[in-house]
Amino acid sequence: MNRIQKIFQTENKRKLLSIYFTAGFPNINDTVSIIQDLEKSGVDFIEIGLPFSDPLADGPTIQESSTKALKNGMTTGKLFEQLKDIRSSVNIPLIIMGYFNPILQFGVEKFCAKCRKIGIDGLIIPDLPVDVYIDNYKAIFEEYGLINIFLITPQTSEDRIRLIDSVSNGFIYMVSSASVTGSTKGFGDETRKYFKRIAAMNLENPQVIGFGISDQETFSQATEYARGAIIGSAFVKHLDQNGTGKTPDFISSVRPLTGF
Repeated sequence: MNRIQKIFQTENKRKLLSIYFTAGFPNINDTVSIIQDLEKSGVDFIEIGLPFSDPLADGPTIQESSTKALKNGMTTGKLFEQLKDIRSSVNIPLIIMGYFNPILQFGVEKFCAKCRKIGIDGLIIPDLPVDVYIDNYKAIFEEYGLINIFLITPQTSEDRIRLIDSVSNGFIYMVSSASVTGSTKGFGDETRKYFKRIAAMNLENPQVIGFGISDQETFSQATEYARGAIIGSAFVKHLDQNGTGKTPDFISSVRPLTGF
């Protein structure tokens, strides 16, 4: 069983916390130590951002981190080199989140093969439409044991949500609003209606909410309606301001080890 599937089955009473960070930021060689610190701090799974020069869904904080990472020399090949021994020290699910252009340039099957070799469990590719995935890449992802995680938004139709649910086998990334990362704070009535509407659909796959989660309050609000929540911009900002030494402080401020 894939580690992503396993954590949703074994931690079926706890609200799950995922953290996103940009590989190669703040410094080129911080990637592995950040992952290790996040696991030690009690995070349930990690999204490793593959930096790209034109990140459509990312707000200023993550865009700036991607720009810095690229200037630092981060590449797809460099990321795989950094992660080649990651499974000797880290056990929780690892997901690479990135845009399709770098993966296509690297070679989709070659990319998937590298992911399996180093122990990556899944991919989040915001600009890979579900129809294109089904027609061209689903078989490749499955051959290499990778779970592809799709995003839905308040504007996604019910038919499309059910299509995504039918081809998913991990979780559905539920974007809290039709905006870029890091641009919302708290959730209004319309967002809560959206959360309730998706919960009422009784989808086969669990949902994890991202965009707008930044602290214990928003984590708690989001996980009223979903199995977990994702924090990205707030953690990237924390790294920018504090470096890599204070990750446990950030995580305990969001979800104490004894809480949720």
